[in-house]
Amino acid sequence: MNVLKKKTKCYIYTRVSTAIQVDGYSLDAQKDKLKKYAEFQDMEIVGEYSDEGHSGKNIKGRQDFMRMLNDIEDGKDGVDFVLVFKLSRFGRNAADVLSSLQLMQDYGVNLICVEDGIDSSKEAGKLLISIIAAVAEMERENIRVQTMAGREQKAREGKWNGGFAPYGYRLENGELA
Repeated sequence: MNVLKKKTKCYIYTRVSTAIQVDGYSLDAQKDKLKKYAEFQDMEIVGEYSDEGHSGKNIKGRQDFMRMLNDIEDGKDGVDFVLVFKLSRFGRNAADVLSSLQLMQDYGVNLICVEDGIDSSKEAGKLLISIIAAVAEMERENIRVQTMAGREQKAREGKWNGGFAPYGYRLENGELA
């Protein structure tokens, strides 16, 4: 009797929040790590989803993330897992992370955060995801506060505050000329 083992199916999801990351190494590095993990775990990748240049603040505007959740709800590929590089790539809003995870689990799909070593199908997985999601949300808020403080300081010093120089000007050492 020849019994074939059913291969575990998975989606991979990658996200970068800035154009610099999109053009740089981060997105490719995430995909490469996820593909190697899937191969090592003998998983079949049946879908790849990627949101380039989108914040993890919320899931609104992350078209591929929403498409992935819809595919899970529709039972499109019969997946067992979604692989992400780190939980922060899945999202930085604790409520969105937990509601998205719950939706996935309602359809029998679990989340594996490869770099964090978290698997939501394991006993402590969902607890760890809750804690790390809350920390990621705090980190996002800290980044926002630090960015605003830096911009305010530049404004006090009379320096250019970011973006492209206005028409007819150029930037020299952080100042308009």
